[in-house]
Formats: sequence, C-alpha cells, structure tokens
Amino acid sequence: MKFAKLLLLAGDFVEDYEIMVPFQALQMVGHTVHAVCPGKKAGDQVRTAIHDFEGDQTYSEKRGHNFTLNATFDEIDPAAYLGLIVPGGRAPEYLRLNEKVLDIVRHFDRAGKPIAALCHGPQLLAAAGILKGRKLNAYPACAPEVELAGGTFVKLDFSDAVVDGNLVTGPAWTAHPAWLAKFLGVLEAHLADTK
Repeated sequence: MKFAKLLLLAGDFVEDYEIMVPFQALQMVGHTVHAVCPGKKAGDQVRTAIHDFEGDQTYSEKRGHNFTLNATFDEIDPAAYLGLIVPGGRAPEYLRLNEKVLDIVRHFDRAGKPIAALCHGPQLLAAAGILKGRKLNAYPACAPEVELAGGTFVKLDFSDAVVDGNLVTGPAWTAHPAWLAKFLGVLEAHLADTK
C-alpha cells in the first residue's frame, strides 16, 4: 500500500473525537497527517469541545482536551497533500469566514483529491461552493446549508457514511468506523490512480 500526506483543518472548539480519532487512526495505518489552524503554528494548541448525545433535542457540549498542532498554517502548500480531513464541532462555523481556508477546500475539490468531512465540517464545503450536484451527509442541523449550497442531503443512520466521488461525509463521530473505512477506500483508489 502507498501512503499519503494528508491535511487536517482545525480550529478552537473543533469536536474532540472528530479531530483526535482520525488524526491518530490515519497515522496508525501509515499516513502522514498535518493538523493546521489559521493563525497558529506547529506546537500551538487548539481547544476541543465534546459533543455528546444524551437525549436532549440537540447535542450537549462540554470542554474537551487541548490538541497540539503539528504544522504551521501559513507554511502549508495544499498541492503537497493528497487528501483533506475536515472535522466538525464549532470550528467550521468560523473557519468558513477565512478565504485561505476556503481556497484550500477548493484546491482539493478541483484536483479531485479525497475530502473527508464529518458533522459540521460540510459547513466549510458549502461556504467554499463545492456542493452543487453532490450527495452528502452532515449533522442533520446542517442539512439546510447543504441544500442551499446545491447539494443533496442524504439521510443516514448515525453510524454510517456516504461517498460521492472524492467526497466522504458522515453525521458525527458515531460514524467513525464507516467514515474512516470509506475515506481509506477512496484514498487508496486515488493513490492507485496517481502512480
């Protein structure tokens, strides 16, 4: 198997599991993952939030861990990466206001590189204008944004994920096994095509 260099977009109050699990799991199978945040450099930290499902009308939110970034946002070149990971939480709602972040998302889409977005992560995809004609999933409260951006919101069980071409999406961290497995499949196919 060929291994890839992957980019993970983070920000303060990114969802704890949604950054920690893919960051660690993708490295565990041999990929290099660079986690970056606008305005921060390697060694800086972002605070995370834990979103949980406890029977309320929406998820609850608690303070999570500090997550240490391992790359500097201002130094990255998107062309050097073969895949993009966009975790959810509260970070996507304000990261989508950063034009450089949106340009990074557009680069991966134009190049047909694999993009994995989870939970509120599709807010970045919608703001980047890359959802027209695409089928995807997100946290259900983001369905109106997906559809207003021209995408089709696919209803899924909270443990499932959906693939549309280079795009892999799911509803929340509860979908990690399916979401990561499907992302790895899309990534392997992309790596096979780039030989």
